Amino acid sequence: MTAYIITTSALTAVGLRHILHGTFGIEAHIAPSVQAVAQSQAAGESDLLFADEATVAANLGFFTPNKAKTVVITAATQHLDAEPHLISQSGTESDFIDSLESIIHSRQAAGAQPEQGKLSARETEVLQLVVAGCINKEIADRLHISINTVLTHRKNITAKLGIKSVSGLSIYAMMNGLVAPK
Repeated sequence: MTAYIITTSALTAVGLRHILHGTFGIEAHIAPSVQAVAQSQAAGESDLLFADEATVAANLGFFTPNKAKTVVITAATQHLDAEPHLISQSGTESDFIDSLESIIHSRQAAGAQPEQGKLSARETEVLQLVVAGCINKEIADRLHISINTVLTHRKNITAKLGIKSVSGLSIYAMMNGLVAPK
């Protein structure tokens, strides 16, 4: 298994490479930019791509076709347990390594995590409004539905995608072309 690390933080990149190689025996390369990975056509040869949120948002054209092997390094700490494409750099080293282990084992077992279900048109509208920062009442008002219906849609979105946090939903929506980064 090989990995590429594309992040603006040299410390994060070096630390992640050390952990991937030392703990999991994964050959990890630090790339200075998405363009460097694309030019060397290394993305086609790598099993995993690690990148920070800003890099992913700025280079959706590269990461969208590679979304099955992309892992986003985030500062978020809440509700990341069921999100195989997000890993938090906050918290303890043990938590970080446990998250990495979970991601690596899931990728080895299944190649890439398939989506559990497609969103309906209305769920997509709700997701877009959640990502835009709307609260449940605003979503209900804009779509002319009840707050309970909004809650049901959000529950269904979470169940289908396995993503609980707004930051995770935002990354999912950007990588699937449902919203454009701001």
